[in-house]
Amino acid sequence: MGGGEKFFTFNGSEYRGEYGLTASQEDYLEMICRNCPQSGSVRLGVLARKINVSESSASKMVHKLSETGLVTFEKYGTIYLTKRGRGIGEYLIFRHDVIESLLCRMNSSESELRQTELIEHFLDRRTVENISRFLEIHR
Repeated sequence: MGGGEKFFTFNGSEYRGEYGLTASQEDYLEMICRNCPQSGSVRLGVLARKINVSESSASKMVHKLSETGLVTFEKYGTIYLTKRGRGIGEYLIFRHDVIESLLCRMNSSESELRQTELIEHFLDRRTVENISRFLEIHR
């Protein structure tokens, strides 16, 4: 902690990432993107099952994402990504995959999902890109 930086405790509930989204919103958008084929859609029930929440909770979050212009949501539970939503979602998938790859390599394991989920929201784009380059160099 050099260079005159001040230390502050971190409150995860205050977190807003690069796109102004909460960690939870990022998780939903990432999962929507993973399950929404190019120019396709995903059903609310599928999303709820994939993210292990009730359809009611998923519906509330999808409405929040729709208010930010990242998805559109039709009456009977069909979710579509907007162009901006797909772009952000694809980056979130990239970030997740890079971090999980690093952790799997470091821990000689097949999956580090829990650890990845705990830290992925708190690394900035520069760090993720540097980790990606590091992994490419050290294959």
